[in-house]
This record gives sequence, structure tokens and C-alpha cells, in this order.
Amino acid sequence: MSTRQILVIEDDSRIQELLQYNLMRAGFSVVSAYSAEEALSILNDKPIDIVILDLMLPGMDGLTFCRRLKGQPGTANIPVIMLTARGEDQDIVTGLETGADDYIPKPFSPKVLIARIRAVLRRKSPDKEQDEESYSVGEIAIDRSRREVRVGGKLIQLTRTEFEILDILASRAGRVLSRTEIAELVHGEPFVTTDRAVDVHIASLRKKLGEAGKMVETVRGVGYRIQPHQSNQPPQAEL
Repeated sequence: MSTRQILVIEDDSRIQELLQYNLMRAGFSVVSAYSAEEALSILNDKPIDIVILDLMLPGMDGLTFCRRLKGQPGTANIPVIMLTARGEDQDIVTGLETGADDYIPKPFSPKVLIARIRAVLRRKSPDKEQDEESYSVGEIAIDRSRREVRVGGKLIQLTRTEFEILDILASRAGRVLSRTEIAELVHGEPFVTTDRAVDVHIASLRKKLGEAGKMVETVRGVGYRIQPHQSNQPPQAEL
């Protein structure tokens, strides 16, 4: 699955830079627009998975933009999170009634925003994961009902967390997941952990999988993925 692409509509360059830095660090692709009119042009040219929208924009305001976005068949299903200095109850009600999927007043926490983005994306376009109790990716065979993992027919002993991480990555083979996403999917959200804690579990998992562990790839600055076909290159060094 390709990286989710976020359109940030914000006329304050400092906030744009803050959002770009944190969203890209979390593994998203970011497209920036400084006005609603510029955003409409971008939407005609690029596939967008979610919009982060300021309300107080030059020219067309955010509420008008949201109504237009939700009123057109081609863009009606794109989720919108309003991120604005208007934090009164009536402002929030108006924003949600206009069609926003979430509303976050400024000042905001980047971590909270990222968690809200992931939650909205899961609701709007849930992962098309394998529903089978048993499935295979390359040499790795996973039996969810028995919580067993075999490599080339040989049973591999994993801890509960290692099994969960492997199942999460294998059921989304090819998709890159950040360390935070992995932790939240294992433990439930919100869950606070360190990048190093996830790295330790991944290192142990690779070791136990043997040669098949090379399928668990590190994507620098983003997180991890399982590639269905093993690469001749060794996993990248940890950051």
C-alpha cells in the first residue's frame, strides 16, 4: 500500500513547516496549500487521502471550502480535519455540521493530531487485511487461531508481542508502518512507547525467523514493512 498523502491547507508558513516536519516524520506524504483556491487546483491533479484544513484563509474561507469539497462526488469521501484557532463550542459544532470528520483547536499537539489522523483514516478506509485464520507470506505461515508461526514448516517460538507484530506486518505486506503505528496496533490506542522498544522486538523477531527475517525491512526514517519476496540486500541498520 502506498504512503498516505495529506493535503495541508494553512496560510501560516510557520505552522505549515511544523505540520510538514511532524507528518513526514510519522510516515505521511505532505502536499501544502496556502489557500483554498490553491487546494482545489491540487485536488484536481493529485490523489489525496485526507485534508488538514484551517478555517481562516485568504480568499475562500475553510467552511466554504469544506462545503464545496463535500458537495462534489469526486471529493465528497475525502476526510477533513479542521485545525483552527476557532475553539468555541459553536465553532466546533458548525465545523462538524459542515462535514468535517474531526475538529482540533489551536494550539495543538502534533502527537494528538497524528493520532486523530490515523483514527479518521481507519474509519474512512480501513485496511483490507487478510481475514483468514491462516495465511502465508513467503516462507512464513501464520495461524491466528493457534497463534503459531512456521517457517519452511518448522514451528517458531515467539512471544505474544512478537507474534502480534509479525501478524500486523504480514497482514499488510508491502505497507510501511511507523513504530508508533505498530505499538498502537499491538497495545491499542493511544499507547506511548519508545522507538527503541519496537526496535528490540523487531530485532528479536528477525533473529527467530532466520533467513526469512530478511523479509522484515527497515525503511529509514519511517518504520518497518514485510516484503513478500526476500531481497538479496540485508536489512538496513537501525536509526
